[in-house]
Amino acid sequence: MKVVVIFLYGCCAYRLVIMARKMLIDGELSKPGEEEAHYDFDLFVIGAGSGGVRASRFSAQYGAKVAICELPFDPIGSEVSGGVGGTCVLRGCVPKKILVYGAAYGPELEDARNYGWEVNEKVNFNWKKLLHKKTEEIVRLNGIYKRLLSNAGVKLFEGEGRVVGPNEVELIQLDGTKISYSAKHILIATGSRAHRPDIPGQELAITSDEALSLEELPKRAVILGGGYIAVEFASIWRGMGSTVDLCFRKELPLRGFDDEMRAVVARNLEGRGITMHPCTTLTKLEKTEGGIKVHTDHGEVILADVVLVATGRLPNTKRLNLDAVGVELDNMKAVKVDEYSRTNIPSIWAIGDVTNRMNLTPVALMEGTCFAKTVFGGKPTKPDYSHIPCAVFCIPPLSVVGFSEEQATEQVNGEVSVYTSSFNPMKNTISGRTEKSVMKLLVDAQTDKVLGASMCGPDAPEIMQACIFCFSAGIAVALKCGATKEQFDSTVGIHPSAAEEFVTMRSESRRISSNKPKTNL
Repeated sequence: MKVVVIFLYGCCAYRLVIMARKMLIDGELSKPGEEEAHYDFDLFVIGAGSGGVRASRFSAQYGAKVAICELPFDPIGSEVSGGVGGTCVLRGCVPKKILVYGAAYGPELEDARNYGWEVNEKVNFNWKKLLHKKTEEIVRLNGIYKRLLSNAGVKLFEGEGRVVGPNEVELIQLDGTKISYSAKHILIATGSRAHRPDIPGQELAITSDEALSLEELPKRAVILGGGYIAVEFASIWRGMGSTVDLCFRKELPLRGFDDEMRAVVARNLEGRGITMHPCTTLTKLEKTEGGIKVHTDHGEVILADVVLVATGRLPNTKRLNLDAVGVELDNMKAVKVDEYSRTNIPSIWAIGDVTNRMNLTPVALMEGTCFAKTVFGGKPTKPDYSHIPCAVFCIPPLSVVGFSEEQATEQVNGEVSVYTSSFNPMKNTISGRTEKSVMKLLVDAQTDKVLGASMCGPDAPEIMQACIFCFSAGIAVALKCGATKEQFDSTVGIHPSAAEEFVTMRSESRRISSNKPKTNL
């Protein structure tokens, strides 16, 4: 009899787990005898960027009937144009890195002379050829993403999607006609758009969208901003021979990154010929016969062919009709979601930049995967935002994972050991380029756990993601697994390589504690 009681108890517990999962996914349990409503689709996704495509494909693999809609393709995005693949693939990370590769060849050709290559003094650069190749590549990727959806059985609609009810999406087709579809679940994955500062003459400036498709390479460029996009385009245009002025509000670019590494990036940008304007913003732009006259808040006037404003991005929610449906937005007009990416409307979810959580493409992919597992895989899964690596593709690049020194100071109880290494890359010893690589590890002094890693130098993103730890698992993976400094030290390095520095930093550079004064850089 005792066994029967335990069995019944176990059955009840099992049923409670199933009921809890069903409540999370369906919002509320169906009433006894109540028939489930019929929908055109189990899932309708608005936005076919990286996150939306991932969520739709994985949901379809779980057996869901899925539809997705996206605006028609155009290299330059707008409220009425987009393209399958989204910002990262079509007008963000991918085309930008193609231009970074192109820009890197200029300095590399200079360095090649000391390696015995007899390079002519005058080396011509054909911007239009690179632009054409870049466009060919994003068109190819647009087609690949469409095929990924088709192969997964996802129905793709071209047009603008709007939410008109908790379970209804209105599709505005290319000819202007409207058609409605019902869906048990709706996923918002519309990403973000470039923000323009409100200054006189702001219409004369361009954003990163236009910068990736300029007809002519600017001879003189002024960039406003100190984030990823600003420093990357500064490197791109300077590497191609343009004169570049970089204006940013703080004392150093890349606010939010480790201050020591920010200083390294600033030195490198200046060392490559970029004119830095710290603690500076723009007050007015004027069109003249000689170009765009750029006025700063310090009274400076700079003449430019192109002015790029890279002052952040805003969530793409303006045309989604979310207010009318009752979906809550924050003060930035980002969609508010819970830890499972669910809005206050149980049938409506959101992932990616439109939620303004951590605006990185791999994060949107993670959120899309977790969404599919939660809603259609029967396995409620929260995105994990700890130890997410990232990279800034300036020249040379910066890559980090885990805490910065400032974050460690604020969040770690007790002392933190700081290990640093600054050295001339082997390649530079011959080329004569005076540009050091800098590496940094932060270690909890009590537990020996590695809390953060940073590197600025050639191949930094590749080293950070796929270094020589745990059989090439990568520093990011190592930190995710809770690696200790002792484990780093016991790893045999690849010689000669820059990467081996991460496992040969034996001497503590300094030790910091939580009472360290905070900076305002």
